[in-house]
Amino acid sequence: MTRTHRSFVRRVVTAVALGAAVTLAAASPGDAAARPAAVPVPLRVATYNIHAGAGEDNVFDLGRTARAVRDLNADVVGLQEVDVRWGARSEFRDEARDLARTLHMRVFFAPVYDLPAEPPRTQRRRFGVAVLSRYPVVSAENHEITRLSTQSPDPVPEPAPGFAEVTVRVRGALVHVYTTHLDYRADPSVRRAQVDDMLAVLAADAGPKVLVGDFNAEPGAPELAKLWGPLADAAPHGGMTYPAAAPDRRIDVVAVSPRIAVAGVREAVTTASDHRPVVADLLVPRPRS
Repeated sequence: MTRTHRSFVRRVVTAVALGAAVTLAAASPGDAAARPAAVPVPLRVATYNIHAGAGEDNVFDLGRTARAVRDLNADVVGLQEVDVRWGARSEFRDEARDLARTLHMRVFFAPVYDLPAEPPRTQRRRFGVAVLSRYPVVSAENHEITRLSTQSPDPVPEPAPGFAEVTVRVRGALVHVYTTHLDYRADPSVRRAQVDDMLAVLAADAGPKVLVGDFNAEPGAPELAKLWGPLADAAPHGGMTYPAAAPDRRIDVVAVSPRIAVAGVREAVTTASDHRPVVADLLVPRPRS
């Protein structure tokens, strides 16, 4: 944790603790409500479509990708377009494991595609999304949502994996973090179905929830409308994220469940991918002891 991040945590905890003390002083003696509220937990999350490790210049450089992620100083990072032994474009690297090792973070990789190796190679070719975490991962799951395959010559919408969920333990709080990569096509029908599928997954989970990802649509798009209510856009007035050098649309999004407070959001200026990453400072409710 850097000095800046530690300073943010101290400011948040001090402010919340002072607020709890004032509430306690105002309550009558013996009032059950006089118990101070549990201090919320600071959590920095980010989303980043890493373009399989290639910058906007289309040059593969996973070290550059790692530096861009490190500069976010995030506790949990949702990644999209992650190659694992996929092909020559990423030097047949296991990008999920390599980034986790370089950044000293835990990782969960959720493939969208898991295909046989191309001879003479023996390891399967996989492509999907991943979550990096500084905090312990209590559980992880690769959920199916509706997809239109890019690997079939005549695809039809059907359930397919690649919607990642991890539950992380953050200073006593269990937080569900999901990362997604929605359909890129102009027709919004698949994205609309994906929203329904994601909301069904989220509805099955209790507690604080954070959804991050490349939505391939701006938050105000009609097909995303059902998200807003169960979740809130962490940066409704945020900056553009794509394309990275001169962005003209905001399609990389952090969304949070109602009891999570947003302390700040920013887009990082980098061309280590064709997308800009988004990083958000959140305050997550902690269960009463």
